[in-house]
Amino acid sequence: MPSEIDTGLGIQDSGEGKPGATATFPYDRLTVERFRAAFPRARWRDDLRAWFVPGTTAERRLNRWLGRELSTVLAYADEKGRDAFSFDPIESAYLEAAEDLRIRTPYSRTIVDELRAIPWAWWDSDTKSWRVPFRSLEELRRRWPAIESAARRNEPEERQKRRDARKGSSKHDEMAARAVERRRRRYPIPVEALPPLDRTVMTPQHGAVIFTDIAGELVEESVLVSFYPDVETADGSLVWGSWRKPTHDELVKAWPSRSPASEVELKRGWWQPTLMELRDERRRARSIERAQATRRLKKQEP
Repeated sequence: MPSEIDTGLGIQDSGEGKPGATATFPYDRLTVERFRAAFPRARWRDDLRAWFVPGTTAERRLNRWLGRELSTVLAYADEKGRDAFSFDPIESAYLEAAEDLRIRTPYSRTIVDELRAIPWAWWDSDTKSWRVPFRSLEELRRRWPAIESAARRNEPEERQKRRDARKGSSKHDEMAARAVERRRRRYPIPVEALPPLDRTVMTPQHGAVIFTDIAGELVEESVLVSFYPDVETADGSLVWGSWRKPTHDELVKAWPSRSPASEVELKRGWWQPTLMELRDERRRARSIERAQATRRLKKQEP
């Protein structure tokens, strides 16, 4: 089973059914050299962007090594980052320096993606802020222009200005039509390549979905051209399939494909997800389900 240790270093199964575990950590030459000395059979996996250590006891050995090796390294890195921040701070209304760096911004997918890419950054639901240790200061500094720009764009006043400017425009009408189409929860499916029902598959428009029913109603050409231009079929016959988004638990249980989608699978509009695609979908589903749970709790408060 996947696990996370308190150093922020990820350990998980290789995804190939082979005994072993993978470890990920920010690149540092000396740390890599010590890692290779401790695990001479370890090899780098480009597909997982991680080190793979074979053996049935690999996870236990990795946890023990990481706890011993990185505690001193990380403490030194935090001290070094704190000194660098004191000398050259990031001045922003969205950032507060405490025992670590805390970031509060309006919601933005761009911001979430940027912060997730920063080593050891994590969302603290208690303080409603992203927390970044000082050891990750340089990576945060590199990504900060994009984060702050996205935060300003997503301030309520700026979003309202853009909505007002779009009203009555062709782009606004197109966005409204797409929203209406999405709420219908339907998707065109080639008759000669029907997806399995009640199983997680990927689509280009909606990401991971589970098809719940396939009707015999044919897809109108005008709707296909307007909203689903990526879907193709050999004989031109497409029918509507009803779909829903999978839960986080369903995504965890979904069986990944060992190879990316082929050109044929992409053209038909659905394919079995890879492990990397499933990981992205799991993160999104977990965030959505946490937000939904928070909203339910707020409604129950007196």
